[in-house]
Amino acid sequence: MPRFPGPRFDSTRPPWHGFAMTPIPAAGGAPSANALHYPAYVKYLAALATHGFAAQIVVVAVGWQVYDITRSAWDLGLIGLSQFLPALMLVLVTGFVADRFNRRLILGICLSVEVLCALTFVFYTLSHPDHVAPVFGILAVMGVARAFFSPAADALAPNLLSREAIPHGISLNSMVWQVTNITGPVLGGLLYGIAGEAAYGTAALLLGVAVCAVLVIGRTPQANRIEETTISTLLAGFRFIRSEPIVLGAISLDLFAVLLGGATALMPIYARDILQVNELGLGLLRAAPGVGAVLMALWLSKFGIKDHAGRVLFICVACFGFFTIVFGTSTWVPLSIFALMMMGCFDMVSVYVRETLMQLWTPDEVRGRVNAVNRVFIGASNELGEFRAGSVAARLGAVTAVVIGGVGTMMVAAIWSYGFPALRKARKLEAPEGRGVNKI
Repeated sequence: MPRFPGPRFDSTRPPWHGFAMTPIPAAGGAPSANALHYPAYVKYLAALATHGFAAQIVVVAVGWQVYDITRSAWDLGLIGLSQFLPALMLVLVTGFVADRFNRRLILGICLSVEVLCALTFVFYTLSHPDHVAPVFGILAVMGVARAFFSPAADALAPNLLSREAIPHGISLNSMVWQVTNITGPVLGGLLYGIAGEAAYGTAALLLGVAVCAVLVIGRTPQANRIEETTISTLLAGFRFIRSEPIVLGAISLDLFAVLLGGATALMPIYARDILQVNELGLGLLRAAPGVGAVLMALWLSKFGIKDHAGRVLFICVACFGFFTIVFGTSTWVPLSIFALMMMGCFDMVSVYVRETLMQLWTPDEVRGRVNAVNRVFIGASNELGEFRAGSVAARLGAVTAVVIGGVGTMMVAAIWSYGFPALRKARKLEAPEGRGVNKI
């Protein structure tokens, strides 16, 4: 079988020995627990933010443009599918690439491809199209780029930070993601209202800034070892997750909690038929979970989770389910918004714990493959969660669909607490020294 050249990885040493090569903060001294003290990480965070804004602008602009042309809900569904399928189909390849090749270089290439896609959308819009087939082709290319981008980006962050700073970095990553989710669609809508090419042109500009930010990060340490490109090495991410009960428990818990508790797809029904609010009210409902998540991310970035991390995780997932029920049964707008904010708060704790465990428990040489699997799980839970909510609502009504989902989430928290005792009893998010070595 072919072998890829590269530096050898000493598997007899702990997976975190690579952090000895990680630059300490610019001010010198002992490694800081504040991720913003690491200049390379700050550049990485800037790339993450500009990419996030660009992605949200493109999603909003494409949705409006496709619907303007076809007035077809089916075509709107194809937009999400066009972007999700590449990640699903390439999951074995994208993670392996993130582990084998330079992650910073991967980000630069993927972002450059997205710049070209955004510019292609500009020319497509200027042609005054009356058909949307090219849109799905462009989105598919963009989906391939993002399929490679996500695991490499997730795996790169720990290479830029000391072990002490990783939890803070993860909370900042989550906060930036939530901020772009809240403000990006608004910006995209405003720009598309001016002109479609203005929205896509702005996205291309932001992606160009992201490319520049990635290029100036500089050299980064990355654990590596020579491996044959076999099915076994490609499946290493799945095998590692299965071999670590704490990581498997955290990922699967989040998967089923979001799958059952997601109510986003039913927001228009709640806004128009149950709460009887206008478009502004719908906007507030959609923004509320993100606002709650950002507030919680700010709190976590300062205080983190110091002890009883497993118990905190299960309690927060159960609370997410409880406030899903509150939202589902509420007919008072302020209470509904409050419930959605609390859902966002408790969901952010789950995200924080899951992502921290993923980075701290995973050896660097398989982190890309593990993150690729994690990304597919996240995408599947979101997409299938919306499908579950919509299909149940079609038969039993929106309120019943949301309440069933909330009850199911609380049941999942109880079942997983019993089925994954190691996760429930985990007190610290940090892995024991040497944990994960030779697990694959």
